[in-house]
Amino acid sequence: MELTAKDAARLLDIPEDTIYQWIGNGTLPSYRVKDKYRLNRVELLEWATARNMKVSPEIFRENGTKPPDFMLTDALRRGGVVYDLACTDKPSALKSVCDALPLPPKVDRQELYSVLVAREALCSTGIGQGIAIPHPRGPIVLGIPEPQVTLAFLRQPIDYGALDKKRVNILFAIVSTTVHVHLLLLSHLMYALQNSDFRRLLDTKAMPEELLKTLKEIENHLENHKKAEDGTP
Repeated sequence: MELTAKDAARLLDIPEDTIYQWIGNGTLPSYRVKDKYRLNRVELLEWATARNMKVSPEIFRENGTKPPDFMLTDALRRGGVVYDLACTDKPSALKSVCDALPLPPKVDRQELYSVLVAREALCSTGIGQGIAIPHPRGPIVLGIPEPQVTLAFLRQPIDYGALDKKRVNILFAIVSTTVHVHLLLLSHLMYALQNSDFRRLLDTKAMPEELLKTLKEIENHLENHKKAEDGTP
């Protein structure tokens, strides 16, 4: 899932020199491999989403692998929507969302909570505009057959250490099954959060049926875009 500076410039539709400028001043997260800079697809999406920048759907391509058409929609349907989640700060929000996740009885929710807390210690998953996406750095073994995403609307906004300093009132908790699925789910969610209709539904705490309907339309649009680029019917 690594990108070159040239790849990032194409996906953001900006000059390559601008990418190098952002890398040089530390604005854009990157890694140096020998004498080349590399960027992570998901981190680029997180970064762009926090700044309201559009990203080309081409970012979802990886070695020709085609993800399920409605990966995010199906994952949210499994994970469900939680309203009025009680919490007072980031730790209590993570604890409450772990308790609310529809997981098998044998799952150690305390372990999941510890993993989420450890992830936040590395870097806040608050992406800005009142939204955070708590998730492990990679998938952990929880004994679930399919990935799930749980959307939680908080009872009150909390300080989450988000990039834009705004308090968070919406969480998307991701529990995935493989590294590949984990990254694709994050990518699809970041793409959906760039959609104004979906953001409006989040702002109004819409019902699950409306949220799922709009998500399906977004992922269908994404799939049609890929087909148009590929020249497939």
